[in-house]
Formats: sequence, C-alpha cells, structure tokens
Amino acid sequence: MASLRSRELDRFLADLAALADDGTEHRYGSHPEQWAELRLPKGEPRGVAVVLHGGFWRAPFTLATTRAIATDLARRRWATWNVEYRRIGAGGGVPETLDDVAAAVRAVPAAGSRVVAIGHSAGGQLALWLASTGLLTAAASLGGVCDLREGARLGVGEGAIAAFVRDADLALADPMQCLPTGVPQVLVHGDLDDRVPVELSRRYADAARAAGDRCELLELPGVGHFEPIDPRTQAWSQVVAALDRL
Repeated sequence: MASLRSRELDRFLADLAALADDGTEHRYGSHPEQWAELRLPKGEPRGVAVVLHGGFWRAPFTLATTRAIATDLARRRWATWNVEYRRIGAGGGVPETLDDVAAAVRAVPAAGSRVVAIGHSAGGQLALWLASTGLLTAAASLGGVCDLREGARLGVGEGAIAAFVRDADLALADPMQCLPTGVPQVLVHGDLDDRVPVELSRRYADAARAAGDRCELLELPGVGHFEPIDPRTQAWSQVVAALDRL
C-alpha cells in the first residue's frame, strides 16, 4: 500500500467506508461545509478525539476518508468528532479553514477534560496548528504536512500549499512557526510515504523538542501514506497505542 494510484485509491477508500458506522451529524456553523459527525462510545468516554481528514485541503476529499478510524476509536471508548471544513474550491484556505477547525473544536458536544486532535496528511497540519491555540490537551499527526515552508519547497501536493495559503502569511498556518505549543504531540509517519515525505515530520519533531515541547516521532518502516488510517493495519494499532501515551 506504499503507493496507490487513483483507481487503487478509490477502491481502498471504498473498503474503508465499509468499515464505518454512521455518526450523528451536527452543524458548527452556517456554511454548508461546517459540520461534523459525532460518535459516542458505550460507557464513559476516555476523551474526545477530534478527527481531521486529509486531501491537501482540496474540496474533492471529505471526512468520508476518516470515518473508519472515527468508528474504530469510538469502539475503543473515545468520543469522536469527525470534522468537515471549508477546503480549496469550497470556500476554504487560510484563514477560513483554520477558523473552521477551531470553531469545530469549540463546538464539540461531548467536550471534557481530554480533547485530542488526530489528523491525517493535511489534517495533520491542522491538528498541530490547533495544538498551539490552547483548545487541545494533545495532538497527533499521521503522515502530516508538519512543515509548510519545506513542504512547499519540495512541491508537496503539486502546489497545494501555495493554493491553501494564498496571499496570507505562511507563518499563520505553519505548525513549525507555532512552536512551542505547550501540549504533548505524537507524529506517526511511514518511511515509504510518497505523498508527504517523512522528512517533514523529522524536522518538526526536532524543532518541537528544541522549543521545549514533548513530541514523539513514531517512524514506521515499510509503511506508506494510507496505512495509518486503515483500522485493519498494524500501523493503525501503533497509532492507537501512541494515543494512549498522550
């Protein structure tokens, strides 16, 4: 699964969809893209996991890609809040996308003392950015775009970073420029990730630790970009174990 072509990715995402239970839809704003799915566990929640999907902030990719992990976390006694937000081509970019995810966290219906954001790919950038806002107790990035400046230099997402930031100051959205966050973070990244280079997580982890943050980098050998959001994989099991350490 290290590298998926378009047709293979569609098939993979369809397989993930089959693993998901329905959540309850809630709105956190008036824009059509400002909504989220709530899934509650049986019994007392261990905390709230704010789940942020990836797709290089582009409109064709939706929270459908993270329904499977939101479902799995709910079965593991997390309340999950799977968030949709404005994206490139759907009213998003900087600052609208950032405003949305912050508003979504503030609107969590099952809010408690433990609120962890877990984001994949572009969602990893959003999770780490949220870590600096004071709204979270911890954050997890899975194959995340942790370093926007370096990611733009490397051409990550074929121009996605420039399209996301637009005319805004890149530092407003760059997790590297928001350190220290003051909350624990974990970065999970496959060393065969061909969409977001693992080097971005390495650079971020070094910078976060130097700034005084507690930041764990879990580098997964032989793992690509999508295994960490597949509940059937050992990579996802390692993500779950890392969440327990936050």
